[in-house]
Amino acid sequence: MLTAAVAAACVAVSACGSVQLGAAAITGGTRISSATLTNEVANLNAAYKQDKARKVSPQLPVGQETQQVLTWLITFQIYDQLAVLHGIHVTPLQVAQQESRSLSAPARQNKLTVQEYVSAGGALPPNLAPKLARLYAIEAALVYRITGGKSPSSTAGQSKETVAINHAVCLASKSLDIRVNPQFGEYDYTSHSVVIAPPTLAANPSPSKAAAVQLTPPC
Repeated sequence: MLTAAVAAACVAVSACGSVQLGAAAITGGTRISSATLTNEVANLNAAYKQDKARKVSPQLPVGQETQQVLTWLITFQIYDQLAVLHGIHVTPLQVAQQESRSLSAPARQNKLTVQEYVSAGGALPPNLAPKLARLYAIEAALVYRITGGKSPSSTAGQSKETVAINHAVCLASKSLDIRVNPQFGEYDYTSHSVVIAPPTLAANPSPSKAAAVQLTPPC
């Protein structure tokens, strides 16, 4: 996390230059505001409290809610861009089908509500579940185009499908020129997630995990 001095310096130069003041991240021409991020993190924490009352525990590390939620907000933008690049148009019916298949069904199998399934299971604010269903619908349409509607049965074929999907997502990410406000972290193109940025002024000559973050698209 940034020190108070570095954070103040960022404000002085319009959010460190690469990110607009008041923005948590910029994806293409779309601005994800800090206020939006704050509100959605609050929604996730409220869901966590309800989950805890039902004795349902988060499956992802706690204390990283800001990075986890910002990752989701950016990911939704990436998949919207993926749809644009591939001319994919998903209908409300397709989204509803994916919500039933990919959210409601597995939630029931795990004896959870959809809210518990997405919040405790994926650190996703429950109010954003429809966006996740849309993401699944876009991905399903992309898979159909890649496979021609015939899912590969062999390991090699499945691996090829995964590589193709990951490449398409990478290209969509690259076209958006994703920029994260250092106050909230940095975007790792390897994991397609926002990770906590190392202290800018820290004097640490030894390599760290943060130094291995892929800051540019590998595609």
